[in-house]
Amino acid sequence: MRISIDAMGGDFAPAEIVAGSLQAAEKLQGLEKLYLVGDESAIKAELAKHKGPVPSCIEIVHCSEVVGMGESPAVAIRRKKDSSITRSVELVRDGKADAVFSAGNTGAAVAAATLKLRTLKGVSRPAIATVMPTPNQPFVLLDAGANPDSTPEMIQQYAVMGTIYSREILGVENPSVGLLSIGEEAAKGNETTKKTFGLLEKSNLNFKGNVESRDLYGGKVSVAVCDGFVGNVVLKTSEAVASMIGNWLKDMFKRNIFRILGYFLARGVFKEMRKHADPHSYGGAPLLGANGVVIIGHGSSTAFATLNGIRVATEALDHDVNHLIEAELQSITTQS
Repeated sequence: MRISIDAMGGDFAPAEIVAGSLQAAEKLQGLEKLYLVGDESAIKAELAKHKGPVPSCIEIVHCSEVVGMGESPAVAIRRKKDSSITRSVELVRDGKADAVFSAGNTGAAVAAATLKLRTLKGVSRPAIATVMPTPNQPFVLLDAGANPDSTPEMIQQYAVMGTIYSREILGVENPSVGLLSIGEEAAKGNETTKKTFGLLEKSNLNFKGNVESRDLYGGKVSVAVCDGFVGNVVLKTSEAVASMIGNWLKDMFKRNIFRILGYFLARGVFKEMRKHADPHSYGGAPLLGANGVVIIGHGSSTAFATLNGIRVATEALDHDVNHLIEAELQSITTQS
C-alpha cells in the first residue's frame, strides 16, 4: 500500500506528522511507500532527528506552498496549486498513491479531494465520518462537517456509507442507523429530516428511526446521520463537554487531601477512560464517498494520531470500503 501524507498540515506539522509517519513505517504491515509531501528542507530536518536509518519506504515529495488553517478552502485550492494538500491528493489521482492522510485545513482537504478525485458513482457529495467513543461500542457520525446543507437523498447516501464503514472497519454486525432529529416521532424535525425519514424507512438498512442527541452515547444506534452543519455542532460540542468534564474532575480532586488520595486510588480507572475516549487513538475521519481513500486528521494531531490515521487508511484499503459503497449505492439506484 502507498500512502501520501500532507506533512505540512496540522498545528504541530511537520514535526509530529513526520514522527508519526516514521512510527507507521516501523509498525504497520504492507506499507510499500509513504510519501511525505511538503517543504523538503523542513521534512529532512525532522527525519534527521530519527534514531537509526530512515525506512526505505519513506519518500519526500517537495512542494512550495501550504494551506493555512484560517484560509478559505476554495480560494486556497484554486490559487495554491503547489500546496501540500493539493499535491498529496494528486498523488492518489495520478495512481502513485492509494490513499491520502491530512491533518491540515479540513475544508481544503474536502475541496481538494472533491475537485481532484471526484466522487464515487451514486454519491452526490462526500461526507466526513467521525468515529465517536461511547462506554460500549463507538458509533459513526456523518456528515461531521463536509456539507452544511444536505438534501434528503444525500443523507440517505450517508446512511449507506456509514453502515458499510461501521460493519467493515468497526466490526458491527448489521449496524443500526438513526436519523438525528429533535424528537423520536417521525413527524418531528424540519422538512429535510422528515423527507429523509421516508427514504430511510423504505430502504433495506437497519433503520431505527429518529434519535435525539441525548441518545447518541447510550448505544442506541451504530450510525447517526445528519447534515454537516448539525454533525459538526455535535462533534465540537462533544469535544468541549469531554474537555470540561476532565478539567472539572481534576479541579474537584485537588480540593483536599482525602480527594487527592481518592484520585490516586482511582487513577487506573481514569487512565483507562482517557485512553478509551482519546480522539488521537482513532487517527482520523474518512471522507466517505470520495473516489479515493481520504483520511482527515484532527488539526491537533500528534505523532500517535498520525500513526493511527495511516492505520485507518490501510484498513479502508484492506476492506475495499469504496468498492462496497459504490456497489451498494448502485443497487439502490437500480431498485428505484
